[in-house]
Amino acid sequence: MSTRRELPESPYLAAVTGRKPGRVPVWFMRQAGRSLPEYRELRRHHTMLAACLEPEVVCEITLQPVRRHDVDAAILFSDIVVPLRAAGIYLDIVADVGPVIAHPIRTDADISSIKPLELQAIQPVCRAVSLLVDALGDVPLIGFAGAPFTLASYLVEGGPSRNHARTKAMMLAEPASWHALMSKLTDLTVEFLRGQIHAGVDAVQVFDSWVGTLSLADYRQYVLPHSARVFATLAEYGLPMTHFGVGTAELLGAMGEAGATVVGVDWRTSLTDAAARVGPGRALQGNLDPVVALAGWPVVQRAARAVVDDGRRAVDAGVAGHVFNLGHGVLPETDPGVLTNLVSLVHSL
Repeated sequence: MSTRRELPESPYLAAVTGRKPGRVPVWFMRQAGRSLPEYRELRRHHTMLAACLEPEVVCEITLQPVRRHDVDAAILFSDIVVPLRAAGIYLDIVADVGPVIAHPIRTDADISSIKPLELQAIQPVCRAVSLLVDALGDVPLIGFAGAPFTLASYLVEGGPSRNHARTKAMMLAEPASWHALMSKLTDLTVEFLRGQIHAGVDAVQVFDSWVGTLSLADYRQYVLPHSARVFATLAEYGLPMTHFGVGTAELLGAMGEAGATVVGVDWRTSLTDAAARVGPGRALQGNLDPVVALAGWPVVQRAARAVVDDGRRAVDAGVAGHVFNLGHGVLPETDPGVLTNLVSLVHSL
């Protein structure tokens, strides 16, 4: 295990570990990406997958929003399907579409063919983490991985999906196959995050982007045991761990039970309501609607102040802390200047 960095002045690490931060910490999901002209310029020379597996490129892209916006945390630039590709599953990330799987997972034989993730296959990612730890100074680095359910949805559907019909059909009709698939993907997620932790990340976030498609009962039966194993396995490292999904209002209590120390909240649920569902002792992250950033500065100011006030009420209600973020990722058409001003505003509050 690598030696952990000491970052006692980090507002982000204070908020997610139950200490009082010197200011409201703020970072943005997808803060590194298409909203930044410097990112678009760099990506003219690299495909998405190539960019995710070139350490110096990963380092530069991860640093871009830190330099520009003065956010309180960096998140490793990667993609949810990078560990799948590293495990030998042939896929591509198609512009304006997303991940496309060449041979979707549909049968028991397909599931059996999924290989374990070898550490050597993610060495470029681990090297990028090492470069970033040296480059970031006092800014903490958040590691990144997709949750087993969301990885399963891409594998079974063959790419992005609106209704996740094939995924849910396998889950409901073939539970033994489903749990075998989820068990393999849990191992994959754990190993991908373990490699990043050994390389030096200061925290991790697990994205269960599409889990909001499930009912609470189905989440508890088919997903929660696997997500819980991710966090239970990684708990020995003592790092802050965030669990985030979209459309998860009815799942927040169960997601809190999964074992993460921070629960991400999308814009559909107030932080005070989320506090009641998640319960005391865990921090919350969120939850400005990403579209607000397109609505003009007066709207951004009002909405940001409301989120900060809501976060304070949530802390008063017993959550460990609040990290200001969007309720999902930065939209590509967002003006970077608005984000820079938003960070400054939140810090001033």
